[in-house]
Amino acid sequence: MSLFRTKPVEQSIEDAEGGEHRLRRTLSALDLTVFGIGVIVGTGIFVLTGVAARNTAGPAVAISFVVAGVVCALAALCYAEFAATVPVAGSAYTYAYSTIGEFPAWIIGWDLMLELALGAAVVASGWSGYFASLLKNFGIYLPPSIAGDEAVFNVPAALIVILLTGVLVAGIKMSARFNGAMVAVKLAVVLLVIIAGAFFVKGANYQPFIPPSHQMAAGEGMKAPLIQVLFGVQPVAYGVFGVFTAAALVFFAYIGFDVVATAAEETRRPQRDLPIGIIASLIVCTILYVAVSLVVVGMQHYSELSVSAPLADAFRSVGQPWMATLISVGAIAGLTTVVMILMLGQSRVLFAMCRDSLLPRSLARVHPTFRTPYRITIVIGAVTAVLAALIPLSAIAELVNIGTLFAFVIVAVAVVILRRTRPDLPRSFRTPFVPVVPILSVLASAYLMLNLPVETWIRFFAWMVVGTAVYFLYGRRRSRVAATGSSAVLRPSVQAGGEADSPA
Repeated sequence: MSLFRTKPVEQSIEDAEGGEHRLRRTLSALDLTVFGIGVIVGTGIFVLTGVAARNTAGPAVAISFVVAGVVCALAALCYAEFAATVPVAGSAYTYAYSTIGEFPAWIIGWDLMLELALGAAVVASGWSGYFASLLKNFGIYLPPSIAGDEAVFNVPAALIVILLTGVLVAGIKMSARFNGAMVAVKLAVVLLVIIAGAFFVKGANYQPFIPPSHQMAAGEGMKAPLIQVLFGVQPVAYGVFGVFTAAALVFFAYIGFDVVATAAEETRRPQRDLPIGIIASLIVCTILYVAVSLVVVGMQHYSELSVSAPLADAFRSVGQPWMATLISVGAIAGLTTVVMILMLGQSRVLFAMCRDSLLPRSLARVHPTFRTPYRITIVIGAVTAVLAALIPLSAIAELVNIGTLFAFVIVAVAVVILRRTRPDLPRSFRTPFVPVVPILSVLASAYLMLNLPVETWIRFFAWMVVGTAVYFLYGRRRSRVAATGSSAVLRPSVQAGGEADSPA
């Protein structure tokens, strides 16, 4: 049963509090909230509103955002309990190691690479497109071979990744300040969109609020949703079911709030601040999404909305084209923070895996001045820059979604397990109504996963097979937990951010 050996929670906390791999605790609840907003508010608010309203929900897309927010809230409550109880870098990987076992923890760590590293590369490619579009407004035209969807070598995408890698290496506080500045810009743009757009809202555009339902064209072959292949369920547009179909689509605008948990070791008061950062950022973003969706469908009839640039085109439709440039600025600021925080999360997950020797331990070295895991950060930056520059990622972008949902399932299950196996652990935040909330989180995540295409599932399983091979060829034999045997266990009073007791 060595595949399911667990790492004691106390040992994880001890690793975080001392030795050469200790990170600097500087982040506050406000920093974490801004990190969460920075990674959640990206292209979703500028693109998905139009896609969901026009194709599946109509004006009721605002309800779809609320439904998706509730689904995310179920997962967020589970993450908040774990983040407060085990405030250690690694997020879902660390939680799984403490509850389910080493091999499942490895699988979830490997899976998080889909959400974080691949996600950062996908967003960097999108950033390049917005950047090139903004330059056109000033008469500067980048050759298609170096920028945009058809680029042979996407130079802007690679450069933004390299720049953000430098920011991440320079320290967590520097990263927080840079993120704060970018979040301020994009929030200003989003609020301006809401306030300015409200003056052009027409009540007639909200009628009917929930359009009559009809079946959508079924997918074919590998592109068909798994739920259609397994159960013959046909996708529905509009009506009540269309609202939930749209919720499955706009859910992906929320992806990223879980990254807040990866900064646990760099938080001053993790037991208090991590739950605040996770939940507050989710609430703020849900309010913004609902407000923007109500404005955009009020400005322009849902059937006429653009699916590529709904906000910009809505303002053009009311004779305000200048807002298109401003929205591009907001999108660039938004995507910049998304790329940076996804890379931050990836570096902390791999840092935890390297510290446990499941990956080369030398990569977990912390910079003597900046107190950041600089080696693994540089490696991630280099790989992400190459992916963003050379590989057309649109075809595999949905792997980011399935990777995130799989992590949600693992964390929800782990909360229930840790409640039963370690009821003695101090919990400054407790997920309410356990096991009901975790079970609902698992069911909601599983439903959204079933709505993904068959080809996405095949690629996901292929990635898992590769990860399994890496574990058995490298990680299992070098595991630090396996090498040390029974780890020193600290008394339950040990809390991250304070002084550790002596080994029992």
